[in-house]
Amino acid sequence: MPELPEVEVSRLGISPHIEGQKITAVQVLNGQLRWPVPVSVHNVEQQRLQRVERRAKYLLLKTPVGSLILHLGMSGKLRVVPVNTPRVKHDHIEIVFESGQCLRLNDPRRFGALLFADDDLSAHPLLANLGPEPLSQYFTADQLYQRSRGKTQAIKTFIMDNHNVVGVGNIYANESLFKAGIHPKRAAGKVSLARYQRLVPIIKQVLAEAIRVGGTTLKDFTQVDGSPGYFAQQLQVYGRGGKQCMVCKTRLKEIRLGQRTTVYCPSCQR
Repeated sequence: MPELPEVEVSRLGISPHIEGQKITAVQVLNGQLRWPVPVSVHNVEQQRLQRVERRAKYLLLKTPVGSLILHLGMSGKLRVVPVNTPRVKHDHIEIVFESGQCLRLNDPRRFGALLFADDDLSAHPLLANLGPEPLSQYFTADQLYQRSRGKTQAIKTFIMDNHNVVGVGNIYANESLFKAGIHPKRAAGKVSLARYQRLVPIIKQVLAEAIRVGGTTLKDFTQVDGSPGYFAQQLQVYGRGGKQCMVCKTRLKEIRLGQRTTVYCPSCQR
C-alpha cells in the first residue's frame, strides 16, 4: 500500500507535467472505486490546475472552482502519458489536459478514490480531523508527548494513528521505532519526553530519506515514470523477521500488532 513517502513521490512526479495546465476533460472509465466517483468531478473541466498539494495520503488537485481529492488506496498508481496512449486494464480515471497529456489512475483493487470539494478543504470530512504533517514544524516531540499522556495504546499503533500524526505507515513506524530503540508494544503513555525527543526527529529523517530515494517498493509501488523506489534496500527491520539484527545480531522477532506485521529487536528496543 502506498504510504506517505510514495504519495509525496507521486506528487513530485506529476506536478511539473500538469500544474498550470487547463483541464479539458475528466474521463471516468470506472466510477466504482472506494466511494462512487461523483458527477461533480466534472466541475474542474475547462479550469486551470493551479497546483498539486498533498495532505496525509490525499493528493489535492486545486483549481479556481474547487479541488479534486485523489487517493491511491491499496494499489493505485499514477501515470502522466500522451492522451493517445492505449489504455491498459484497471485504468479507471483519466484527467486530460490541453497539452495533450493526461493523468491516469490505475487501480487493480479499486480502493482508491476521486472526489470533488468546492469549499474549505480543511473542513472536508476526510481531512478535518487529521493530525499534523510529520515533516512540518507542527509535528514536535512536545506535541506528541502531550497527546500520549494516559494512553495505554502501544506506541507503534499510536504513531500510526492519523489523529496524532499523519502518514507514519507500517513500514516507517517499524523502522523509526527500531532506530529510536523503543519497543513497539510499550504503552505510548509510558514513553518519556526524552524518548519522544529522540523519536520525532528520527521519524522525520526516515520519511525524508524514503522520499529522497523514491519510496519503498514491496509488492506494487512504482514511481510515476515506472521506476521502483529504493528505500526497501535500507530497511533494517521491516520484512526481516527471524533474521539477525544488523546492530547486535540478536534474532529479530515478528508479531502482529494492531493487525499489522511488526518486527523488532528484543535487545535493541526497550
